[in-house]
Amino acid sequence: MARIDLDLAHAYRPNPTQDSDYALLPLKMSFRDGGAYALLGPSGCGKTTMLNIISGLLAPSKGSVKFNGRDVTLETPQQRNIAQVFQFPVIYDTMTVAQNLAFPLRNRNVPAEQIRKRVGEIAEMLDMSGQLNQRAAGLAADAKQKISLGRGLVRSDVSAVLFDEPLTVIDPHLKWQLRRKLKQIHRELKLTLIYVTHDQVEALTFAEEVVVMTRGKAVQIGSAEALFERPAHTFVGHFIGSPGMNFLPAQSAGGMLDIAGTRLPATRELPEGALKLGIRPEYVALVEPNAPGAVPATLTQLQDVGTHLMLSARLDGSALKARLASDAVTPPVGSTVWLQVLGRKSCFYRDEELVA
Repeated sequence: MARIDLDLAHAYRPNPTQDSDYALLPLKMSFRDGGAYALLGPSGCGKTTMLNIISGLLAPSKGSVKFNGRDVTLETPQQRNIAQVFQFPVIYDTMTVAQNLAFPLRNRNVPAEQIRKRVGEIAEMLDMSGQLNQRAAGLAADAKQKISLGRGLVRSDVSAVLFDEPLTVIDPHLKWQLRRKLKQIHRELKLTLIYVTHDQVEALTFAEEVVVMTRGKAVQIGSAEALFERPAHTFVGHFIGSPGMNFLPAQSAGGMLDIAGTRLPATRELPEGALKLGIRPEYVALVEPNAPGAVPATLTQLQDVGTHLMLSARLDGSALKARLASDAVTPPVGSTVWLQVLGRKSCFYRDEELVA
């Protein structure tokens, strides 16, 4: 396993002059030895570019990649000792499941008894022990992808295992099982794992730390709790959560906040001027009129989703959502409701960045 340090930028076009020319804007980042990480963001944000630079499939335009302090920027994936699992299965259809899993070890002249033992361990982890003698050609796409995952994990001496959206072809129920399996495998094998996905559920359930990316920039690195409770950037607030964080324009002056014409005492010291108030729907409360920290809004929709009620309201042109208990008493659609938006869970942003 390896500690991976990145200090680089990458552009696919020559002579980049502006931010939009870069696939990856200049960044400094470290992945600790034995850690489980996810690169999370929408399509085109630079996740796969970063993964391919780490693996050695792509050389950065500028900067360096270091494994355990050693500069590997110009080394191949083989020299870096990387295992990579791609979005679609890469296996040998003419081989059995066992032969596919053993292939990376046979290429490295690992003793036969050691190969047999390791293949058995990985097959058991992936619930494929009963399929070891089946030819891969006859298997479904999700089983083939499990073989790809197994081939990435079968070598215990790799510097890191990189996953590029490996669960795309797998049905939703099996996805849940495999995410749990990968987490279990990480705990048992202590490999450095880096997992690319656009699915926040995949990222937050698998990784110890998540790198949230947008437009070639890593805007926050942290645990699931940190990303949810204290998004460092408004993009993280929007992207993490279902639905995402509410954002309301606010003006700060003299210890008071003006939110859509309602003046409220600030709950802490804030810079003066234009801000954005961010509050998760989970922390918005339906309260009595003129309650502390509350603003009036027009109720536009109520959705009963079984486990809770999702309340939607409009506040001077801004949308506001609140997640309420399923048995909450609510007024009819079209009426005025008071929603508490100021409290210890409130976040404030200036120029899209979290105010410390």
